[in-house]
Amino acid sequence: MTMLRALLPALLLSGTLAASAPGQPGPLNAITDVPGVKVGQYEDPAILSGTTVVLVEQGAVGGVDVRGSAPGTRETDLLNPMNLVEKVQAIMLSGGSAYGLAAADGVMRFLEEKGLGYPVGEGRVVPIVPAAILFDLGRGGDWKKRPTADFGYRAAQAAKDGPVAQGNVGAGTGAYAGAVKGGVGTASIVLDGGVVVGAIVAVNPAGSVFDPQTGDLYGRSFGIGKEFGNLKAPTGVLPASGLNTYVLNAQVGQNTTIGVIATNARLTKAQAQKIAQMTQDGLARAIRPVHTMFDGDTVFALGTGEVEVKDVGQLSAIGAAAADVMTRAIVHAILNAKTVGSQQSYCDKFPTACR
Repeated sequence: MTMLRALLPALLLSGTLAASAPGQPGPLNAITDVPGVKVGQYEDPAILSGTTVVLVEQGAVGGVDVRGSAPGTRETDLLNPMNLVEKVQAIMLSGGSAYGLAAADGVMRFLEEKGLGYPVGEGRVVPIVPAAILFDLGRGGDWKKRPTADFGYRAAQAAKDGPVAQGNVGAGTGAYAGAVKGGVGTASIVLDGGVVVGAIVAVNPAGSVFDPQTGDLYGRSFGIGKEFGNLKAPTGVLPASGLNTYVLNAQVGQNTTIGVIATNARLTKAQAQKIAQMTQDGLARAIRPVHTMFDGDTVFALGTGEVEVKDVGQLSAIGAAAADVMTRAIVHAILNAKTVGSQQSYCDKFPTACR
């Protein structure tokens, strides 16, 4: 296994792996299947909050799409194709609402220490770290305890290219997903031509991830093979009624799903923005309703640039795959989440679905 991981970047770039398994998840079924992408996470279970960092030390072209009406973001204007800087060094996802944006300072400090960032002369750099947050304040009991710059530094320090922890970790530590516990999830897919697409997401929506009348996860049908185990529609579920059918846990500004899609394809900033836009469809397939007035749903896209995009048809295929990968990542977040206090996990609420 160690040898396989060591050879993975070369295999992906040569197309060897893609040719043997088109349309299949990468070896880790994680965003770290994209060569050059690392993930680090840090959380404090006592305050039910944390931070997730996607690190691209060699830089990646970035894009973003914001659909929710209560976003909390940083450096998103810089990703506009009209603006100067082409590459970012990291994307940060965090709990803590607007206070949690302070965690990006720690990511910047980590990158500056490594000399990574936009060069501004005389050996100096300004690390580019776009960021988005979700609302989890007070879920651990103390409103005034939330992620700080130290969370971002520790998450960046922990970044690695191996398996990615899921569930109650990083930005998903205090996440709620409507009527069940939310969390962090990840997934990937290998496409023809050596293109790899991976996603990571922190799931904290106002809407529901399952059909209130059946209990079935909206995204279940997007699984590839047995990646969701023996997941099925639960039995013995009573139908919901009224407003709860549509919004199960809506509180103004206290929700939001945030994520990152990454690919080894060579993208322009405009193309990265388009991929981020198409990826939002993955949220819509797994969460109902989504992009509400209560959410700040934000998706970042990264292109590391190893594989040439031949034409707009291939670009569209990458975007379509990105949406499916994001849906699968959301399902993994829900299946890996663990019950915290009165906030039940999906598998505890619907045990017949997960057996």
